[in-house]
Amino acid sequence: MPLRSLNRQQTWLLPPTLDELIPDDHPARFIAMFVDNLDEAEWRKLGIGLEGEPLGAPAYHPRVLLGVWLFGFMTSIHSSRKLEAACRDQMPYLWLTGWQHPDHNTLWRFYKEHRIEMRHLFKLTVRTAVNMDLVDMAVQAIDGTKLQANAAKDRTYDAKGLQRLLERTETVIEELEKQNEAGDDPPPIHLPEKLRQNQVLRTEVKNAIERLAAESRLERINLTDNDAKLLKSRQGVIAGYNIQTVVSPLKNPEPDKAGGFFVTAVDAVQDADDHHQLVNMLDQAEEMTGQKAAITLADAGYHSGANLAACEERKQIVAIPEPQERRANPPYHNDFSYDANTDSYACPLGQTLKFLEIRSVTNKIVRVYGGLGAVCRLCTAFGVCTKNRYRGRELLIGRYDTLLRNHRNWMTTPRAKVAYLRRKELSEPTFGIMKEQMGFRRFLLRGLDNIKAETLMVATAFNLRGLYRVWHQQWHKTWKAGATEVCTFVSGLFSLFNIYIDTKISENGVSTS
Repeated sequence: MPLRSLNRQQTWLLPPTLDELIPDDHPARFIAMFVDNLDEAEWRKLGIGLEGEPLGAPAYHPRVLLGVWLFGFMTSIHSSRKLEAACRDQMPYLWLTGWQHPDHNTLWRFYKEHRIEMRHLFKLTVRTAVNMDLVDMAVQAIDGTKLQANAAKDRTYDAKGLQRLLERTETVIEELEKQNEAGDDPPPIHLPEKLRQNQVLRTEVKNAIERLAAESRLERINLTDNDAKLLKSRQGVIAGYNIQTVVSPLKNPEPDKAGGFFVTAVDAVQDADDHHQLVNMLDQAEEMTGQKAAITLADAGYHSGANLAACEERKQIVAIPEPQERRANPPYHNDFSYDANTDSYACPLGQTLKFLEIRSVTNKIVRVYGGLGAVCRLCTAFGVCTKNRYRGRELLIGRYDTLLRNHRNWMTTPRAKVAYLRRKELSEPTFGIMKEQMGFRRFLLRGLDNIKAETLMVATAFNLRGLYRVWHQQWHKTWKAGATEVCTFVSGLFSLFNIYIDTKISENGVSTS
């Protein structure tokens, strides 16, 4: 076949317009519509003014800067320097900025000043999707993942390690100062780099020692990011944070096509495990969506009597399996039936275990029930059920024992089994998309407040990807049908969508009658 000609000196009789740079259904256009249709009240909630200053050099419009950051997080560009390069080199960014080129300092200052308020933007995406009936609130899944902080785990020390590091640093500083004082050369104008670095390190170590002394709950501290914790992840032990999400299915307006996922709540915490996050995430999801999901799914890391009690109080149905080590318990572990009339338990072979005492075990108050040692020794299950020859079998019944038993029975029902199968279909693909497609594999910022803000930006961009997917389908559906009205989603989400689609249809000569 013939080859196409190549001419890098090609000229145009008429230059192309800015609007011709990207397709009509490009995600950059969706982001522009989202940002352009934020009303003044929404901008005020974000702490951003649209008036500008009467004096000084013209500033970039907030719509430009916010649009660049949102589109950057959607396309896995989280760095202000990389965004600066994209605004100079990539067509979607050139279109989004109106051929303007904000530098990295301008982009960073905007992000730094307003990132804490981005929680409102995340809530706006959730409420919009819920009000448009795009989120399937029949089910939601809670899960967490450990993410690397902008810090090395080797810089995490306990109090003794900090003291040893301080002593070594003081020794190095003393030796470097002696070297600078030796000889007849005049003292340098600036401190030598090695000396300066060690003085900075000394200050960091002293501050860390003071913080450890002031906060008794802290056992270790990272010198690079004081808020980062040592966490066990699939990649081993990392200095990082625990990212929590609540995810629900995103309905597809076309019944024959599968929907996506939508994050209804997100948070970044320092806890190594997930037990204390269940109620917190349930509260956040209800606040964001304005309603409760019919059933909540979570893995065994969230299973505890306290969590089940809190869910019962909230009238929240949950499906949470027991941890693997509890499920693998030997026979005669959960097979005792309780008789409320006699306040006693019956073992599988018929012996009665009566209430003996209240005991404290690992800082928990439990009720102790026991049988007779002589009876247990003669039992065929002796050695399996218990090996105590004198007191026989004892049951330690905690505060939430009834709840745990009821939930164990509930998890064996067909409804719970079918519902729980959906957990992996929601949480794990969501984290996979965030990490693989959106480049969210480690944090760029430091400090818990900044980490929370960065996490919110990723979740907001994730939701915008889902909304764009629905809009994209409806855009093509409207284009092919030649209709004058777009779907309810488009008209309800952005008032300018109808005008935009109608204009494009008219420009391309598609009949609207």
